[in-house]
Amino acid sequence: MSEEFVRVAETKDIQSSSMKAYNMAGEKVCIVNVEGNYYAIGNICTHLGGPLNEGTLDGYNVECPWHGSKFDVRTGEPTKPPARQPVPSYEVKVEGNNILLRKHQ
Repeated sequence: MSEEFVRVAETKDIQSSSMKAYNMAGEKVCIVNVEGNYYAIGNICTHLGGPLNEGTLDGYNVECPWHGSKFDVRTGEPTKPPARQPVPSYEVKVEGNNILLRKHQ
């Protein structure tokens, strides 16, 4: 994957306290809006592959709809089992109305 930022979405597409799934260079990404701040993590739960964007958002934690694992949207780290491995996290940059992402190294 490129080290450059990639335009993935527009700010109008993701309302406050919500999240939406996108594909970025073949990777499934979940972009989250927490009080006007955007975060991005991998959209596939590391426990059994549940779609995180279909789960619930509580503050900075997204809960997988399949088995209840929770992940911090700021880091991708699991905050509640059964998942033990983090999901990928992405650096987010907003330019105008565009949301750009770059995978953390």
